Amino acid sequence: MTLRDPLRRIEVTATPEEQVRQWFINELVQTFKVPVTLMMSEVGFKFGGKQYRADILIYDRAGEPLCVVECKRPEVKLTASVIEQAMRYNAVLSVRFIILTNGNITYLYRRKGDRFEPMDHIPDYEQMLCRQ
Repeated sequence: MTLRDPLRRIEVTATPEEQVRQWFINELVQTFKVPVTLMMSEVGFKFGGKQYRADILIYDRAGEPLCVVECKRPEVKLTASVIEQAMRYNAVLSVRFIILTNGNITYLYRRKGDRFEPMDHIPDYEQMLCRQ
């Protein structure tokens, strides 16, 4: 079975993690009003000589990374190691928001100074742009 990734504009294998990623892309577009044109999936980058891939990156209108989303299979618990993984990504991407989801549970963190603190809801795209 395959799914259509609207960000990469290709058919992708419907693995459990990919199903979560595609569900969340749809949530970002439909619920949080993130423009499809300001998101990318499976974004590769290097950190400490290693190659990494962010599941979803949301950009601001100037094309700067605004939010990184880390997706996991539904049975994967969102533990401290998952948060640390997203924090490593942030060392390169310098985002304002980090979202972690396994399709059952979703956590959002907002950068405040040099650290991230949890938020109780995901703001829509316009609110993300306005939050400092």
